Amino acid sequence: MLFTLAVGVAAINTGNNLFYLLLAMMLSIILISGIMAEYSLRRLEFHRHLPDLMFANEPVTATLVVKNGKTRLPSFSLRLLDVSDGGDLDRRLAVDQLLPGASRLLSYPLVAARRGRLRVDGVRVTTSFPFGLFVKKAYYPLEGVTLVCPELKPLADALLEDLLVAGLEQAVHRRGYGNDLYNLRLYHPGDDSRTIHWVTTARTSKLTVRETEAEDQRRAAIRLSLVAPDSHDFVFEEAVNFTASLLHQLASRGYHLKLTAGSVRSSFGQGEAHLLDLLRILALCERHSPDADMEPQAELFTETEDPDNGMLIVVRPWHGAAISGNDAATYVIDAETLVGASHVL
Repeated sequence: MLFTLAVGVAAINTGNNLFYLLLAMMLSIILISGIMAEYSLRRLEFHRHLPDLMFANEPVTATLVVKNGKTRLPSFSLRLLDVSDGGDLDRRLAVDQLLPGASRLLSYPLVAARRGRLRVDGVRVTTSFPFGLFVKKAYYPLEGVTLVCPELKPLADALLEDLLVAGLEQAVHRRGYGNDLYNLRLYHPGDDSRTIHWVTTARTSKLTVRETEAEDQRRAAIRLSLVAPDSHDFVFEEAVNFTASLLHQLASRGYHLKLTAGSVRSSFGQGEAHLLDLLRILALCERHSPDADMEPQAELFTETEDPDNGMLIVVRPWHGAAISGNDAATYVIDAETLVGASHVL
């Protein structure tokens, strides 16, 4: 630009035709640069794929497909950026050349720093083609949403051991399919003949069948308090991460799990699908600040647990959330435990 201005001043002062010719050539280069960059950004099509579920601070792979919708002109030197919350996020995605009608699949690692919904609004495309004199930008709306679950962290060995021992003590013995003996009873029409207990039948002279105890009947109900003041925001997030990690550990050991987070309650269940449903609840839960005129007992868990439901674990990031109305054995994870202690109340 400075050289063009200098040549223009020289052409006007001297009146030399060669200077005017050189000025016209330099101005045309500037014009061509803008036009070619504009055409490189036109008629592009994008498709993005995000995972349905991801975990905080754990990278996943996202893909972006870019297609050149032009029938004759290629696109050059494209740089792609994600747009989220009005800001541009550089994923280091670049396409040197995209021929007419061609498409390119690009993959990149995606990391979310916080749980909740991760929303991507669109794609920002930039190019400095052909001479690097200008950088032109174009915005393509392309909404994408994924759910970010809390970060899974390793739990203290002593704390986990205490809870597992408590879970064994609260194991629920139920009739079902298994190997351990649950009960002996008289034979009823329709019973499987393979369940006849011949030793007892011979001793009592009465046809007796054995009932087995169902395996994996340990149950745990976990309650997360959502009430905490603004000063406890970090502790609350640690409580959510702890609850997610605890659910993951117990689910891997075959527990039947139930989660209560505020007004949201799940049913007892087992397996990976049920665990993902519980993690989705934790991903969307929000902290509620207590009102100024609220009593210190800010949140009451008044729902009574059936003792047959196993142990009850309450995660409480703030001492103002009281626990009452629980008949089952209750284990409280308080703020001190969340920030590093390894004991259970």
